[in-house]
Amino acid sequence: MINIGVIGYGYWGPNVARNFQETAGARVVAIGDSDDGALKRASQRHPDSRMVKNYREVLKAPDIDAVAIVTPVSTHFEMAMEALDNGKHIFIEKPFTASSPQAQALIELADRRGLKIMVDHTFLFTGAVQKMKELIGEGVLGDLYYFDSIRVNLGLIQKDVNVVWDLAPHDLSIMDHLIAKDPVAVMATGVAHFHNDLEDVAYITVYFPDNVIAHLNVNWLSPVKIRTTLIGGQKKMLVWNDLVSDEKIRVYDKGVEGLEGVQQESLEAAHGRRVSYRSGDMWAPKVNQVEALKGEAAYFVDCLEKNLTPENDGRAGLRVVRMLEAIVHSLKQGGALVRI
Repeated sequence: MINIGVIGYGYWGPNVARNFQETAGARVVAIGDSDDGALKRASQRHPDSRMVKNYREVLKAPDIDAVAIVTPVSTHFEMAMEALDNGKHIFIEKPFTASSPQAQALIELADRRGLKIMVDHTFLFTGAVQKMKELIGEGVLGDLYYFDSIRVNLGLIQKDVNVVWDLAPHDLSIMDHLIAKDPVAVMATGVAHFHNDLEDVAYITVYFPDNVIAHLNVNWLSPVKIRTTLIGGQKKMLVWNDLVSDEKIRVYDKGVEGLEGVQQESLEAAHGRRVSYRSGDMWAPKVNQVEALKGEAAYFVDCLEKNLTPENDGRAGLRVVRMLEAIVHSLKQGGALVRI
């Protein structure tokens, strides 16, 4: 049995606590939060767990094997360091840390202590992302050309981080999971409309080797909520709409053929070359309708019991943080190309 302590019972904490409590082989033995109201709500839902106002009591408790840190990113490093120092495995909300040096320090400490880190990249455990990973791995799409994502809505505008740090980790972690290449550079533009120097609209371009390109649109000021991703491949293309209840993924047998070698030809020859557009069938593969966090909690417990390294480990979290840092650097430089 893996005993879990949860720190933070605000917006996401109740979901984390519930899913760990419902996971076979785990139980939530303590919940920590400095807010009395939050602890009251937690005690009603978890009467068998002890309520703690000082989070350090959770970190130091001898009966706790792993700690779920579900707090603002500015607190992650200190809490995670103390948890690892006390021999606890950690499950930590995205983004992993506020800087790449912090992430690197946590990874090194966990390695020295033989402890596991899992970063809560929840979307990796949705049926849609798992199906896309399967299709790409089986070569259904062929060589990837691009990854295009739109994640926009009205609010919730954060006071401590910009829209990139708030929304982009979702798509960056999905992109990192699906594209088996390390990005080489980013460019980003954005605007802060409320005089707090925290961008609320941003457009991000990520460059990969072999002409693979990604574009992300994140926005707190959209009149409608959109969660759509397009992935283009040599053989097929797909569209993922996370807001529909059925046919979340549609695979299109569409593409462009006859472009091989164009870059090596003269401009005149390229203009004269025939290009054919392929337009075939569309199909919607079956996608498992499961609560992503439920699967992620079970995966965390399984990794601890079997001493496995999670796919969404500290190094995956570090890769996302490095991209976030490069994106913000480009934002502040007016869209300059920033190498990663």
